[in-house]
Amino acid sequence: MSHLSPHPPKVAVVWRGDAQARAEARPETSRFAAIFTALERHGLAGEPAVWVKGLADVVRAQLMAVDAVLVWVNPVTEDTGEGRDALDTVLREVAAAGILVSAHPDVINRIGTKEVLYRTRGMPWGTDTYLYGSHAALATEFPRRVAAGPRVLKRSRGNGGIGVWKVERAMGPDVLVQEARDRRLRTVPLHAFLTERTSDFSAGGTLVDQPFQVRHLEGMVRCYVSGTRVAGFGAQHVTALASPEHGRAPPRLYSGPDDGRFQRLRDLLERDWIPEMANLLRLEPDDLPVIWDADFLLGRKNAAGEDSYVLCEINASSVYPIPDEAHDALAATTLRRLAETRARWSAGHA
Repeated sequence: MSHLSPHPPKVAVVWRGDAQARAEARPETSRFAAIFTALERHGLAGEPAVWVKGLADVVRAQLMAVDAVLVWVNPVTEDTGEGRDALDTVLREVAAAGILVSAHPDVINRIGTKEVLYRTRGMPWGTDTYLYGSHAALATEFPRRVAAGPRVLKRSRGNGGIGVWKVERAMGPDVLVQEARDRRLRTVPLHAFLTERTSDFSAGGTLVDQPFQVRHLEGMVRCYVSGTRVAGFGAQHVTALASPEHGRAPPRLYSGPDDGRFQRLRDLLERDWIPEMANLLRLEPDDLPVIWDADFLLGRKNAAGEDSYVLCEINASSVYPIPDEAHDALAATTLRRLAETRARWSAGHA
């Protein structure tokens, strides 16, 4: 950062595209137009930085010339299967140069994969969750767990329901399997389904195993968070693992952080759960992304008749769209972190 510069701090907004998309990218015509507008309202100069894998050196040079980098790139693209390894290498280099990167790839690895469900299983939002680090462990341990009731298996990385299966015992050696991506139901021998999962462990992949939540049809609450503060909510009925007669879920409905329906959940997150998670994962509060979200299903009611909440995933790599109120929240968090960085730099050079 140019700490003595009179110009507004420059913030690169990164998303995935091709060379043509990069050449034609404009703040006002991109799908992130509202984010660019919010950055401007907070005195920040946003600029598009479309990630093109074959242009890594060009993108690196652009990012090295800004003060902050905000990233919206999914871990895997459904059409090409392209991952984020090359981009993450660039982002680590940029962060090592003292430039704010959100979300940093190392932070995504801690909170933005399904393994966070296992690492935080002892928290109030947790449940009896297991992590399989090898196919041998899955083949040995999963049969007895699914025999006790329906389970949900999740690949450590994925989006859009890819790599999420509900599994429950059927007749004899068979299980009924439903994949969240297409909701297709099929009955197969358990050993055959487990054999299919062999490829999920390639390149260091893992599978997370949770009990199926019987209240899932009552809806899911997505909590949008900027740093450590809730910035809004998204409420949605979920049918991805429901029987086909329930139809497709309606669109998610967004609301601001003061939505009265979710104030108890907001309080639990801000006061207790986010600090506990950060401590468990050895993260500082300012390590958390300027925008991320946590999805909750309803668990058992407590003795007072209040709902409990079960975490089903955290998204940290490509959280968009977001509630209207969250645009200014993420811009304010970015500005605050840049100001604190500038203050530390000034103090160190006084």
